[in-house]
Amino acid sequence: MKFIIIFGPQAVGKMTVGQHLADMTSFKLFHNHMSIEFVAPFFNYGTPSGKRLVNLIRQEMFEEASKSDMKGFIFTYVWGFDLQSDWDYVKQISELFESRGGTVYLVELEADFEERIKRNKTENRLSNKPTKRDIERSERDLKTTYENHRLNSNPGEITSNNYMRINNTDLEPDIVAAKIKEYFGF
Repeated sequence: MKFIIIFGPQAVGKMTVGQHLADMTSFKLFHNHMSIEFVAPFFNYGTPSGKRLVNLIRQEMFEEASKSDMKGFIFTYVWGFDLQSDWDYVKQISELFESRGGTVYLVELEADFEERIKRNKTENRLSNKPTKRDIERSERDLKTTYENHRLNSNPGEITSNNYMRINNTDLEPDIVAAKIKEYFGF
């Protein structure tokens, strides 16, 4: 099992790149908003109940995927590098897959802030993430998170052998997915 975590700030293109990578590899994509959107009609993700349910859904998906005969499983995540809890979470889910013989691959995406503001309004994003359809609120959240958290790693901070970082500001998502596939030999 190959467990790929595609991470980076909001609207950097994690889900879209993941969609293309899944198409190219037959890996399964579980983008982070799949769990958020499932819970959102009942509980806001920012509430204790919303967070608990989203985390429960994700954990159960990871449990089942890590035991399955899937060739690969892609997960997308906004990793706050200034938050120890996010470091702990990535470590925990990585160890789960590794404990069952899986290999973890870390793919970091970065893009200019203004490009991310544009991507926040794309048709693909809005069709797959209903909670992002309130553009004003979504953009405000994107800006607030940008101002308050570090959402890309510092050079040398990630020491995994199975790691790559791509600035995809000027790259189409299919090109980014092809680079990932080639780099790791998927």
